[in-house]
Amino acid sequence: MAEKAEFYYQNMENLNGNDPTMPNLNQEIPHESVESIADFFNGSIVLVTGGTGFVGKALLEKLLRSCPGIDTLYVLMRPKRGLTVEQRYKDLLKNQVFDRIRARWPDRLSKLTPITGDVSSPQLGVSPEQRLLLANVTVLFHSAATVRFTEPLHMATTLNVQGTASMLKLAEDMPNLKALVHVSTAYSNAPRSHIEEMVYPPPYDPDSIMRCTKMLPAETIDVIAPSLQGEHPNPYTLTKALAESIVYSHTNLPVCIVRPSIVTAAFQEPFPGWIDNVFGVTGIIMEISRGTYRSGYCKERYVVDLVPVDVVVNCCILAAWRQGCRQPGRCPVYNVTSGAIKPLQWGQMTRLCVKWARENPTKYVMWYPNFGFTESRFLNTFWEVSCHFLPAFLYDVVLRAQGRKAIMMKIARRFKLAAATGEYFANREWQFGISSLTALHSEANQTKDAAVFPYWPAQFSWETYIGAYMLGIRRFILKDTQESLPQARSKLRRLYWVHKLFQFATGYYVFKFLSGRLR
Repeated sequence: MAEKAEFYYQNMENLNGNDPTMPNLNQEIPHESVESIADFFNGSIVLVTGGTGFVGKALLEKLLRSCPGIDTLYVLMRPKRGLTVEQRYKDLLKNQVFDRIRARWPDRLSKLTPITGDVSSPQLGVSPEQRLLLANVTVLFHSAATVRFTEPLHMATTLNVQGTASMLKLAEDMPNLKALVHVSTAYSNAPRSHIEEMVYPPPYDPDSIMRCTKMLPAETIDVIAPSLQGEHPNPYTLTKALAESIVYSHTNLPVCIVRPSIVTAAFQEPFPGWIDNVFGVTGIIMEISRGTYRSGYCKERYVVDLVPVDVVVNCCILAAWRQGCRQPGRCPVYNVTSGAIKPLQWGQMTRLCVKWARENPTKYVMWYPNFGFTESRFLNTFWEVSCHFLPAFLYDVVLRAQGRKAIMMKIARRFKLAAATGEYFANREWQFGISSLTALHSEANQTKDAAVFPYWPAQFSWETYIGAYMLGIRRFILKDTQESLPQARSKLRRLYWVHKLFQFATGYYVFKFLSGRLR
């Protein structure tokens, strides 16, 4: 076990891509190349919206590291939580995502330039002076959006639909624009089971929805939201479908759409397992590793379509390159998904999570990791009460007795809500067409630096990836160091025997109860 843990930690620290089992994604771009993807960005002025988000930060890092010819990299930023744009910009520069660049090419960070703006504001809230600067932009990546499934419809419309419309309006004043990449989601057409790489007719006219959210009070929108949502599972997927329609309608711009499925931790770049949030699947994996999440309502034989963030970023860069150099036609769409390339079932994923949680436990483990899916709502409710809420209640009793703040019931309720919002995706399966994605890969393979921007790693193991993913959560989210592994393993052994004792006691009392009933 220790050897395996050491292997993955070395992987995470391997800045030069020397592991022979991994494709080298970090190689330098050959300067003598006459036809390369990086050459497309030479002298370019790039604008990124959503640059402080998970995908956005990984995109900024990759562009700075692998496209050194970029002249300027503008990042649209807004004041947030009492911090000014300048303060947030300084915090961004300090982020660990740029550690490799800071160590080897610190001067490249000076190419990052903040632009004060907000996708929820008219004209993106960009001042006239800065609009003049943005008129020189040659490549635009639009990844700003709210990804919360529980976002109210009026807010999701403002950010995802109106924000996209404002961004496109701004792009019309960029005469040198060669490529505009809109980052959407593979689930923008969630009511369909088979999704091709095309923009489907939206359920409503986007302009009408935007007018409604502007004219009607937010409370009124909330009342009619369920009927407007229709077959869509949440406001997020609905508003992303509307945004795609707006992008497609702009025939005067060099637009394309990248649709990733469930974006997860990095496969290798900027570091194996790099992750900076606990949304969605990441939260599930983290709680499985801590032993606090033990049952879920899901069809475990269905495919869970995960895609590492560095795969998404590479596809965005390749899409911009193809749009600017190859001009593939009106608004190509790329379904960046794994199901048709390397399918992984929900049951397989959680079994791998349990395996690695036991081999490389975190010191924050609270119960012996064990997990199982059920397709019965009744059984799921039973396991939720017995395995989630009852232990949380008892743990809070202990915390109160120690004079500490009781938090476990609050966490359990929060996690139940998060699990409920994801049930739609855990109990359905989609087939995604990838013909455009395949064409993108085929054309990129003709360049001399194709290996630097692989849209999917040639050698890929879900077991290896999940192991690195969980170590990434341990390192980047829980801030748990390698040195704590011996202590964590000792704690896990104690929890194992407590788990067995609990199982024995439960079995004994169930037997006594049934015996009494049988008499």
